[in-house]
Amino acid sequence: MSGQSKLSTQVLTRTILYLLLAALLLPFSVHAQGPGGGPETNREASVSAQKVPSDSQTHAFNDRFPRYQLRSGDVLELKFQFSPEFDQTISIQPDGFVALHALGDMHVAGMTVPELKTNLEEAYGSFLNKPEISVILRDFDKPYFVATGMVAKPGKYDLRGDVTVIEAIAMAGGLNDAAKHSQVVLFRKASKDLFEARVLNVKQMLASKNLSEDLRLKPGDIVYVPQNRISKFKRFIPSTGMGMSVTPPL
Repeated sequence: MSGQSKLSTQVLTRTILYLLLAALLLPFSVHAQGPGGGPETNREASVSAQKVPSDSQTHAFNDRFPRYQLRSGDVLELKFQFSPEFDQTISIQPDGFVALHALGDMHVAGMTVPELKTNLEEAYGSFLNKPEISVILRDFDKPYFVATGMVAKPGKYDLRGDVTVIEAIAMAGGLNDAAKHSQVVLFRKASKDLFEARVLNVKQMLASKNLSEDLRLKPGDIVYVPQNRISKFKRFIPSTGMGMSVTPPL
């Protein structure tokens, strides 16, 4: 066999070995990178991240179904399943505290009922063996909203079930002739000393028959309907005229 034939045979043999080696290593490469071509760990992390709800979704859900927060004047009944001697009915004082058997004063205003239950079981657990406490809200400040401004019947109204801004205006007797219903303001308490304001174009919503922006009220909300410019103008200039006469040209 000539030298050139031997060289060709060696090149062919080497090529076949490379192909076999590549075929053997290919499954390991695909497993390491994953179907998308990137590292498998990154793909799994991406899938896991998609399963976690976003902050906006969680925030929207909490806004839609908020838990009632205890406040001054609420009446609570505490029942101890295994230690009935600690049972009591308590009223939240104006400063937000309650007086508890064997514990003394505890600040509870701002808590939800489940939060209070957890705190009580932890506090009484310091000397009781795994206490089971039922917290029953016997009396509370009924949810309400306030409608004010250019509505027929301004005042404070019970908030029963889902009520939107437009429904609140209807409950207050509707708008009067001086209302500027293109700039209705919804005031909502954001903290103890701060209100958040949202301007709603009720006129446009009603004209377009699109109520997607008609917000649902929360307890303590204030719906304010401002006065339009025309009615303000009429307050200072009588509609009967200003006592002037105009002489027609000759």
